[in-house]
This record gives sequence, structure tokens and C-alpha cells, in this order.
Amino acid sequence: MRLTDFRVGGKSMAEVKASHLMERNVVSVDKETSCHDIADTLFKRGFGSIPVINSERMLIGLVSEFDILNALMKGKYLRETPASEVMTQSVVTIEEETPVMEVIDLLQARHLIRVPVVDPKGKLIGIVARRDILDCYVESTVGRQSGF
Repeated sequence: MRLTDFRVGGKSMAEVKASHLMERNVVSVDKETSCHDIADTLFKRGFGSIPVINSERMLIGLVSEFDILNALMKGKYLRETPASEVMTQSVVTIEEETPVMEVIDLLQARHLIRVPVVDPKGKLIGIVARRDILDCYVESTVGRQSGF
């Protein structure tokens, strides 16, 4: 099946942009949030990472399960370790108008599970996960079905 055969809201998959797929209600933390609280959120929400933002919602970092595990390996006490000490600061991002095929290429090439969506100034406005793209594909090709 070709990309042009997939339809999402009247658009072919080749026409789909990050804005069509992204989760807009993004759970995020600030740089002072403890790694303990971040670990709790990651576990309870089933996330692998969480964006770190400042008071203007500008993306300043990302804390992943990997970062938390590294902190543990270094003997850090997670209740007293802020996000700013462990976060990845150079975060790969996309913009709303990024075509879905570019998002897929980025996720695959960089071995990412999700990528934050920012506006041109760097403000966090959403996040796209591999699962969002697969969900889009499934819905566009077979629709929602109950049970397996």
C-alpha cells in the first residue's frame, strides 16, 4: 500500500504534519522538580521521558528513564536531585509543520520514542510519539475495531 492510500482527516499520510498527530496536553516539569517525583510520574503515567520547561514554557531539557537510572548509578539521592542536574539539555525537537515522514525518519535515525514539538521560539506546544504515528496509520487504514 502506498502512502497516498492512507487517509487521515481527508489527507493522505504524505500530507500529514506533526500538528495532526501531536499530543497538545503535555505533562512537563520545571528544572527544580526532584528526580524522585519525575521517576514517580514516569512510572505512573507510563512515559519514558518528560520535558523540562521554564516559566514561559520554553523547552530547556528532557529527563528520561536513562537519566534517572544514571543518577541512581552515581549514588544520587533522587529526592534531593533536581531535574536540572540530570536532564539532557540538547533536545531533538520538531515544529508543527514537520511532515510525518520526516518525523518517522528522525525517530528511526535517532532511535527515539517521542519528540517534543516546539514553536519557532522554542516554546513547548506538543509531543509526537511513535505510537501516535502508528495510531494514525491504523485508524486511516482499518479504523477503530474492538477486541483482537
